[in-house]
Amino acid sequence: MDAFSSDPAPVVAAIARRRPAGGRNLEHFALSSPHARFYQAVDELRRRFHGTFGPETVQAVVVDVFTELALTARITTHLPVLAARHAHERLATAARSQGATMTTTAAVPEVLFVCVHNAGRSQMAAALLAHHAAGAVRVTSAGSAPADSINPAVREVMVEIGLNLDTEFPKRLTTEAVEAADVVITMGCGDACPVFPGKRYIDWELTDPAGKTAEQIRPIRDDIDTRVRHLLAELTGTPTRATTS
Repeated sequence: MDAFSSDPAPVVAAIARRRPAGGRNLEHFALSSPHARFYQAVDELRRRFHGTFGPETVQAVVVDVFTELALTARITTHLPVLAARHAHERLATAARSQGATMTTTAAVPEVLFVCVHNAGRSQMAAALLAHHAAGAVRVTSAGSAPADSINPAVREVMVEIGLNLDTEFPKRLTTEAVEAADVVITMGCGDACPVFPGKRYIDWELTDPAGKTAEQIRPIRDDIDTRVRHLLAELTGTPTRATTS
């Protein structure tokens, strides 16, 4: 049996070392009985990325993501599974940036949306493109200075059109994420993105929804929806209907 499923101590110890003074009891989160699924998921990550990343690298990513989430999560019931999911995304992105081919991933274009806090514009854009593309495009988002959580008013206006952001959270912009993407779309933070040859960079001038009401954010959402649909048609040759119509 793999070390993660039989002995969670290495992961818990690593999480404990990451805990800031006076921070949340992350060891409690990691050792809670419902979190056995967490270690099963980490086992799966080790098997999934065997030959691409060593177990130490997988553990480091899991600890990083788990700590990032645990320090800001208001509801922790699904935290372990959510952490495993986002650890998978981060490892897959790093693998693609290194040219590794993931057996379950088709050769589809990848779009990275980047804004400052990854709490509003880029989250809406990623959710809308993922919805319209239905698997035809791989979508990620990140922030140059990620916030602690997604703007509640942004969540509200997305729920209005049937898109729930409850499992999303602001993520750090990494060199690997940019390198793995085919198209990088920035929203007010283009200077923060590493530049790689062969990538397509687009800057969308969009109003920042920070501090705005749901009523004020709806036009921003609709503007993003229009841009996303045009982008998808360009990438796949397939027109789509507006989400908000």
